[in-house]
Amino acid sequence: MRELSEGVVTGRIVETEAYVVGDAAGHAYRGMTRRNRSLFLERGHAYVYLAYGTSYMLNVSSETPGIGAGVLIRALEPLEGIPIMKRNRGIERVRDLTRGPGRLAAALRIDLNLDGLDLCQKGTLWLGHGNHEPGRIGRSKRIGITRNPDRLLRFFLYGNPFVSGPRALSIR
Repeated sequence: MRELSEGVVTGRIVETEAYVVGDAAGHAYRGMTRRNRSLFLERGHAYVYLAYGTSYMLNVSSETPGIGAGVLIRALEPLEGIPIMKRNRGIERVRDLTRGPGRLAAALRIDLNLDGLDLCQKGTLWLGHGNHEPGRIGRSKRIGITRNPDRLLRFFLYGNPFVSGPRALSIR
C-alpha cells in the first residue's frame, strides 16, 4: 500500500526473489555499507536502491538486526489507484504498470526517501494483508543474477499476468 498526495495505490504481491544470508548475489554479502544498511535492520524494513542509475528497487529486510538479507519485490497485481499508477509511469496498459521491479517502483513512486522505512507500520508505504486466496506458488531461479544463478529463490503466483520475466521461468 502506498499513500500519495493524490490518493492511495495498492497491489497484490505476485512475485519476489529472496537473497538469503551468505548469498553471493545479495547486496549484504560483503557486509554492511552506507548503501545497504537497511538490509541489516529488523525484518520488515524497506531497502531501496537505484539499479543501473535508472530504476529504483524495493526490497524488504528479512532477518534479525545486524544480519543482512532481504526479499526483492519483483511484481504487483495493481488493485487500487490504477489511474495514479498510469500517470506515474506515463503508460496506459495496465499489465505493464507493475510487472517488474523497476516498473513497480515507478508506478508507486518509490525512491531513496523510503529507504529504511518500517513496512510493518501503516504509513506512506506499508505491507497490508489482502483477502485474496493465495493461489499456486511457482518457484524458479532468479532473474538477471550471475552469482549463485541456479538457486530456486524466485517465487511467483502461477498464471498471474503481472508476473515478470521470461515465460519459461514462470511455468514451474
